[in-house]
Amino acid sequence: MESWEGVRVIVLGLARQGKALTRYLSEHGAEVIASDLKREDELPLDELSDLEIQFELGAHPQELLEEADLLCLSGGIPADLPLAQQARLQGIRVANDSQLFLESSPAPVIGITGSAGKTTTTELLGRMARAAVEGNSTAAWVGGNIGRPLIADLDQISEDDRVVMELSSFQLELMTASPQIASVLNLTPNHLDRHRTMEAYSAAKANILNFQLEDDTAVLGREDPGSWGLRNYVQGRLLGFGVRPFNGEGTYIERGQILLQMEGEEKRLFPVDEILLRGPHNLLNVLAACAIAGAAGIEPEAMLAGVQGFTGLEHRLEFVRSVRSADWYNDSMATAPERAVAAIRSFGEPLVLLAGGRDKDLDWSELITLISQRVDHLVLFGESKLMIEGLLRGSHGERPHTLAIVDDLEQAVQAAADVADEGDVVLLAPGGTSFDEFFDFAVRGERFKEWVQAL
Repeated sequence: MESWEGVRVIVLGLARQGKALTRYLSEHGAEVIASDLKREDELPLDELSDLEIQFELGAHPQELLEEADLLCLSGGIPADLPLAQQARLQGIRVANDSQLFLESSPAPVIGITGSAGKTTTTELLGRMARAAVEGNSTAAWVGGNIGRPLIADLDQISEDDRVVMELSSFQLELMTASPQIASVLNLTPNHLDRHRTMEAYSAAKANILNFQLEDDTAVLGREDPGSWGLRNYVQGRLLGFGVRPFNGEGTYIERGQILLQMEGEEKRLFPVDEILLRGPHNLLNVLAACAIAGAAGIEPEAMLAGVQGFTGLEHRLEFVRSVRSADWYNDSMATAPERAVAAIRSFGEPLVLLAGGRDKDLDWSELITLISQRVDHLVLFGESKLMIEGLLRGSHGERPHTLAIVDDLEQAVQAAADVADEGDVVLLAPGGTSFDEFFDFAVRGERFKEWVQAL
């Protein structure tokens, strides 16, 4: 493990990842300067008050780089930030907490990324890994872009443990290390407001594969052109996952059973009926988790244990309550049109859809077509409401039967309640981010649930 004694490190961004990295480096002897664009009264700095660190708040001045050995960027900090560009020109290494964790982890790491479904798949695999180690002396660690940054647990991880790590494109764009088992679930346009082009976004995602070795394993979605198109990047073993049977290693479905083909042997894992998650996209998430688990040597019994009883994560097709016999669902995590499409396709009931938020410069055409085919009542809110209305005017479907345009999500909840009928599903699947009104998708989902509970 690398020695940090006396190393001068600049950490930009004091959100979850930045705070965890600052603590780890400081406790291991590094000289840390933590910088954030927010002011002191906007940050929970008391969480770091026991550490001997310096703060530079309200700006990221060039002087930060004086005598610096390493510059670390939190996930919300763009890799092309002028300070990061200047650091590279000066020969200062630029990294992040995920890179440092991968370089130092004593245990093999499973890394999962994708445009959609990575958090659900990571949680599924984490449940499988925990079931696999239950009753023995090893542990399963789950984190990264989901929950707790794994750098915070590095000192407790042993070489026999299992590590499952979710990785975002923001983290991957900086990285020059890859997990021993790496999965790209799917690859479709997303975060183009940050990456600007699909090529740059794809290149960031491909970093999860680029630095693997011949003994490592890649798991790709066979039925997703973006993911399967990365197979030429694979350095070692390749597993695929998908619904349809195929010639090769990986998972598929046959006669209502999930099967795993590996090393010339076909294993029957469990019936599809064991899956409680709604929607075809979640079926693919389960198939992915099983393929990754197979690559990691997790037995079918532990895979089934991970699936059983799992109804999903908060803000992802989360059932809220029934109001006058209409069921309300929170899919605030649908921050891209593609995710809203997947949410709509998870239901056969008549739909009342709440859509809007802030656009990420993505293609809305598929969602607009689906709205005109499937959504009975549409409620638009947030920055993108008029844009979506304009796109809908150009469609030629028979729906929606009613269209309401309101300013914010609270008004959208009331407008949806006004039109929802018995047997309907009322679905928050915005298609846009929350940043026009809320701190993040989780806060948006929490407020939505509060307003629904108050109906």
